[in-house]
This record gives sequence, C-alpha cells and structure tokens, in this order.
Amino acid sequence: MTKTDVIIIGAGPVGLFAVHQLGIKGLKAVVIDNLDKAGGQCIELYPDKPIYDIPAVPECTGEELTKNLLEQIKPFNTEFFYNERVDEVRQDKDNWTVKTSNSNEFVAPNIIIAGGVGSFEPRKISLKEAEKFEGKSIFYAVKNKDFFKNKNISILGGGDSALDWALELSKFSKINLIHRRDEFRGAPHTLSEIKKKEKDGKILIKTPCQLKSIDGDKELDSITIKYDNGKTEKIKTNTILSFFGLIMKLGPIAEWGLNMDKKTIAVNSENFETNKKGIFATGDICSYPGKLKLILSGFHEVALASVECFKRARPNEKYRFEFTTSSKTIQERLGKK
Repeated sequence: MTKTDVIIIGAGPVGLFAVHQLGIKGLKAVVIDNLDKAGGQCIELYPDKPIYDIPAVPECTGEELTKNLLEQIKPFNTEFFYNERVDEVRQDKDNWTVKTSNSNEFVAPNIIIAGGVGSFEPRKISLKEAEKFEGKSIFYAVKNKDFFKNKNISILGGGDSALDWALELSKFSKINLIHRRDEFRGAPHTLSEIKKKEKDGKILIKTPCQLKSIDGDKELDSITIKYDNGKTEKIKTNTILSFFGLIMKLGPIAEWGLNMDKKTIAVNSENFETNKKGIFATGDICSYPGKLKLILSGFHEVALASVECFKRARPNEKYRFEFTTSSKTIQERLGKK
C-alpha cells in the first residue's frame, strides 16, 4: 500500500500539470492511467495534429505538449502507474483508498480525477471483414503520419478529425473522403480548403454513401461504397482511416457516488471539489456554470484544486501563496537553486 498526498487519475495534459501545481506546493502525487503512456487524448487521437491555444506557445503538437509537460515535472520524481484502471474507491475517515485493476493500493487525503472524458475507444467499422485488417490497413487514429505516406487512403467520416487528416495526408497520398451525408461537420475554413483540394484533384469526395464491403485476401485491395440512390462504386484502396467518433466509458467512476451530470462530474468552481470531500474533478470530465472544454481551462482548474489539496494534506500548516519568480522554496523544489 502506497501512501501519498494526492492520487491523480489520468495522465493527460491536465493530470500532468496537476503534478506540477502540487509539486511546487511540496505535495507528492502518484498518477494512474489506463493507457500505456502519458498524454491522454493528445497522444491517442492527435499526436501530430497542431494545437494553437496553449498560452505563449503559438503552435505545438499533442506529442510535443506532452513531452514538455513531462519535462516540467521531472524535479518531482512522480511515480506513474500505466495500464491500470481504478476499480475501487473507499473512504477511511479523512483518507481515500484507491485499488487498481493490477491490485495496487494507494492511500491519500486527496484524489484528483483528470480523466478527460473517461476511458475511450474508437467506434469501429461494423463489417466483420474489417477485423483482420485492423492495425495493418485499417486505423482509427494517426499516431505517425509518416506511415501514411504514398498510400491510397479512404477516410471515413465527416467531422473535424476526418477533414483535418484528409487535408494533411493529401500532401503526400491519394485521398478518398467518404461520408454518409452531403454536409460535413468540420470548421468552415477546413471545409474551404477541402473544396480547393477537390478542385485540384488531390481529394476525391464521395457523398452521400456508406461503406458496403472491404475487399482483399491477405492485403487490403479495395472497398465498395453504396450511395443513397442504390448505386455502388468500387474504390482502389490500401489504407482505411475511420473517424466515426469515440465511445466514451466512464467505467467505475460512475459508481463512486459523485454528482453526475450526464457523463461529467458536477463540481464547485471555487476549488473544483465534487460532492465528496477530498475528491476533485478537473479537465473535460468536470462541469460547472461557464465551463469551457479547453486544455488551458483544465490548467486553471488544477491550480485551484491544488490549494485545497494542500489544506487537506497539511491541516496543521498555513497555506502561503507564493510566486515561482520570487519564492526560493519553490525554486529549490524545481531544482533551480
């Protein structure tokens, strides 16, 4: 059994910044995540996709943001427990005990849930023949865009992910963009760029239609689509990228007695505590009046939650707000002195 000041559930950007905010206050944390690495959605869904709204960082990818956050928290020597799901949470007076799927147990006065939208997995292609090509020719995310160079790619979907990757991959591959409706749900600017690529012959748009069959023996050879008018078309394809969205699963979190608002957890916006004392929810998984689902909002939320965590972890000490620019104590914790 591991005793610590705070148990952080979720190793995405918000969970990583929570480590920093707790660390500069002298609090120790452990981080638990059901993925095999840090980064959350940034790594799983768009490691190569540019992010433009991180303060003072004009542009970075999900992977770069994750690497920088991990670099920032190095001085705190935080333990990470990957490939583990929190199965049980129980209260013992002022402490919480957390048990994971790997039978690890942790005890702390504070829990910060920074689990994004909970556990998530892509909505997969329902055709049976898709299974044998998954991970080889059929993908639900782009983890390394270089893998998709010089391919004949069919992209399924009509949202931002489908449109963004159609644009990006059209720089070096042939793209068929296939959607069940004539209208796309992406940003207007992206749609405008897609139309330009269509005129240039870089992207072929197929609508309104659905995937009818996947053809090929050992290798993916082609797909057949069926239009709403009943006509079918065979398209030469050696790679499929499917963006039908994610299936969100809160898992055991939904059974912890927290105030749930649909698939999010209601918190107060003073310190982002839930209805359970000592359990906080931050990032996309929390809800409160005026909530914006932005990474920078999550950073603000863990900054305030960390203050209340300090008060609970150090009840006999007075919390003193300090600036990192002038506090010798904080600078020592960061290894700057």
